[in-house]
Amino acid sequence: MSKKLTGLNAKLIEFITLQHMFFVATADVDGRVNISPKGLDSFRVINNNQVMWLNLTGSGNETAAHVQSLPRMTIMFNDFADKPLILRLYGQAHVLHKNDPQWHQAYLYFDDFLDARQIFILDIDLVITSCGMAVPLYGFKKQREALVKSAKRKGQEGIKTYWVKKNQVSIDGKPTHIVAKNLG
Repeated sequence: MSKKLTGLNAKLIEFITLQHMFFVATADVDGRVNISPKGLDSFRVINNNQVMWLNLTGSGNETAAHVQSLPRMTIMFNDFADKPLILRLYGQAHVLHKNDPQWHQAYLYFDDFLDARQIFILDIDLVITSCGMAVPLYGFKKQREALVKSAKRKGQEGIKTYWVKKNQVSIDGKPTHIVAKNLG
């Protein structure tokens, strides 16, 4: 049965801390909707109405382009291993880049990742839980290490080069500002 809440409670925060994966959905006023799966140790609950997650370097940078234009975001968690539960967090998000004054304080919440490129902060205005009875059961094995290994191989300069080549615009041609706000 679906429940609507205005913020997270202790039970939902505990549920979040047990999850190994979450999904982020964003969209601009036009163009494609983006849904990205996220893992590693990259999600933090700040309080009942605010969360943040560390965005690591990847092949696209859709979320950054979307949020800077239209700040709505939905984050979804699924329980794949236990009782059926889907948790969605709705709200307004903003992005922090490495040259933003708030970056250093926010980054303290996370382990140091060589390829960290942005932090997204979501101010939650609606929380919805639903049953997820049709979601299959899966067992967690481990986090993939490929992204971390790739970052180590590239090194800091290689990551910066990758941002310039691959992360400056969304698939719809919207700017991400990663070069100006992280390297400028």
